[in-house]
Amino acid sequence: MHTSILRRSLTAAAATGGAAALLLAAAGGAAAHVGVTPDKTSANSYALLTFAVPHGCDESGTTRVAITLPAELNDAQPTVNPNWTVEKVTEQLPEPRKLADGTSITKRTSQIVYTAKAPLEHQLRDTLVLSAKLPDAAGTTLYFPTLQTCETGQTDWSEIPADGQDPHSLKAPAPSVTVTEAASTDGHGAAPAASHSTEHASAVSGSGADDGGAGARSWAGLAAGIGGLVLGGTALVRGTARRSPAEPAAK
Repeated sequence: MHTSILRRSLTAAAATGGAAALLLAAAGGAAAHVGVTPDKTSANSYALLTFAVPHGCDESGTTRVAITLPAELNDAQPTVNPNWTVEKVTEQLPEPRKLADGTSITKRTSQIVYTAKAPLEHQLRDTLVLSAKLPDAAGTTLYFPTLQTCETGQTDWSEIPADGQDPHSLKAPAPSVTVTEAASTDGHGAAPAASHSTEHASAVSGSGADDGGAGARSWAGLAAGIGGLVLGGTALVRGTARRSPAEPAAK
């Protein structure tokens, strides 16, 4: 009898542990990409774009992160990070570009390059923040191809989904932000659209980009799921233990 109870208890515990492991693996996969989290997405607004660097390249530390700005942006202001040096790369425009204030520019910032003062170890994460004015183009998705260079090897996060393709099916998706409707004059605007992070997360991040708030919510949901599994397994074991004294009398 006691052997049977022990066997059932171990089986319940194994099932709980296995399910928890699957949840952990899924969460890890969702947070592994270099991703971006904006603090706002309203058209024609200034946004802080937080890029998360969640890991290195095949366990090699990260030494450089080059973020390419989409053609819709003229410039971005990098935030100082004490662990990195930073530079802005400019490009000559094929023809002058007229701005909303009536002036014109002949050059734009095409890339922001962060170089690590010491390699960012594979098991550690960091975040890099840019300030940029989003275009007046609600519904447009801005892609930020990002080249992550490591002590050994590199990962080019530059894949852009085709029309109708699930971005989560891409192996190395480019971080992206979808522009939403501009805030109205009374201060109310559309809710920020979810940005593609990725995320195998963020982490960039915990934002880092976190993977940002999305990463935190993912881990909170994971913790709740694991807690439920553990409580379910515990209840099964206790229920079996309470029934066991009555078993001899029933024979």
